[in-house]
Amino acid sequence: MSGIDLLVKEHEYINRMLVVIRKACLNFMDNKEIDYDDFDKMINFVRNFADGHHHKKEEVFLFNRMVEHLGEAGKNIIVHGMLVEHDLGRTYIRNLDEALNKYKNGEEEAKIDIVANAVSYATLLENHINKENNVIFNFAKRSLKEDIMKVIDEECFDYEEKNAFAKEENIDILNYLEKKYN
Repeated sequence: MSGIDLLVKEHEYINRMLVVIRKACLNFMDNKEIDYDDFDKMINFVRNFADGHHHKKEEVFLFNRMVEHLGEAGKNIIVHGMLVEHDLGRTYIRNLDEALNKYKNGEEEAKIDIVANAVSYATLLENHINKENNVIFNFAKRSLKEDIMKVIDEECFDYEEKNAFAKEENIDILNYLEKKYN
């Protein structure tokens, strides 16, 4: 298994959480009730696993090397594409968190922002993951030299080993929420 294979596997966990997010929003719209604790768990998963664990590996180990070694094409797709989408996802999650707090404090209109930001995040990440799995990662595998790919692999797996507990903890959260919202 390569570092890129590991990233693709992590996309499966993230995609599963995106389904949970959509189902939790549908439940909120249908039942007019929200489980703040569940939404906090979703936000924590996104911040700690999708962004903190997964995106960190992409940005630090893979994307930096693509920018450094693949010229303008590498720079353009990473800086003006993937990193912009990572930042947009962070904005949606920050806005979702703010909307949840506003709704909790009695701002009825904030429920629109809860659903809008949650679904926007899910849609963004679905498309983003598809691009990474089918275009960006293949471009990296074809274009980066073998020795650079080995370094990326080593860094990804070293990071993975040092942060195994955080990953397991977040997958437990995902499994709990999937059971509840399936």
